Amino acid sequence: MQREGLYRELRMRRHYEKPSERRAREKAEAVRRFRKLMRKRAERDEL
Repeated sequence: MQREGLYRELRMRRHYEKPSERRAREKAEAVRRFRKLMRKRAERDEL
């Protein structure tokens, strides 16, 4: 359940999130995912 993000989603749904805050959070998550992907690719290419 944790891998699927259910705990995080339940925690977030306890309080209202403004649309602007939601967009900012989603953009930050996308940046984080992209950087993680680039790190993994760079690590794989160095080998």
